Amino acid sequence: MIVKRTGRLVVLAAVPAAVFLTVGLSGPALADAGKAYQIDLAQLNGSGAKGTVMLSLKGRQLTVQIESEGMVPGQPSAQHLHGSTKAHDFHCPDASDDTNGDGILNNTEATVDYGDINISLTTSGSTEAASGLAVDRMPVADKQGKISYKRTIPVGQDVVDSIKNLHVVQHGIDRNNNDKYDFEGAGKSELDPKLPQEATAPTNCGEVKGAAVGSIPVGGIETGGSAPQGASAPTATMAGAAIALSVAAFGAVTAARRRVSAVPVRKNTTGGAA
Repeated sequence: MIVKRTGRLVVLAAVPAAVFLTVGLSGPALADAGKAYQIDLAQLNGSGAKGTVMLSLKGRQLTVQIESEGMVPGQPSAQHLHGSTKAHDFHCPDASDDTNGDGILNNTEATVDYGDINISLTTSGSTEAASGLAVDRMPVADKQGKISYKRTIPVGQDVVDSIKNLHVVQHGIDRNNNDKYDFEGAGKSELDPKLPQEATAPTNCGEVKGAAVGSIPVGGIETGGSAPQGASAPTATMAGAAIALSVAAFGAVTAARRRVSAVPVRKNTTGGAA
């Protein structure tokens, strides 16, 4: 009886750490693990604006964090996720898209490359495409021309499935370098004659670099919408480690069982087991 009981203890002792670790990762932790995508914003229209964007998906909740600089100080910046969820090939434009040759890449010219608005990255309220020009709900650059933006937005499954095909565009240039949007710099916007062209022309654009790269920009501020959720990069490495440990534990269990079955059971003189 002593030999058998010891064998059972060996089997049980080999299980807990790996099994509990595997259960912890393969349960809700893995199911809820999100995906993160990085975008580097590059200037358009000679704006000098640049930045970094992190798109973090957790289920159908999309957290967008933007840190950009070189924007027009004290002015709102319309910003959007552009592109298609229907496998169309859109990308960031360049100066060659200035088809009318006026020296300014306006939004209509650029849309040929980066596609229509999919999500308006407003600070509050609707994020539908119809809010694309809601400049009163767009982030405002500080005195140094920097923008920090963070918002979590519920999205459809089509956005989740096509997130790598979407890209971020910020708008607003200062053609005559007077630190404001005015009609003298570039005339009226082709989108809305009540707005200066400077307010709607794209200032930068960026495409998704890849999955789970980089880290969330530091210094972002909550600017509205539902409670922000931190980005959660895929836990494939941890899961792999857990699986390896689980396999090792299984091997240990099997080996222990074999050792137990291999130990001869002594019999007493009356024929019963000792």
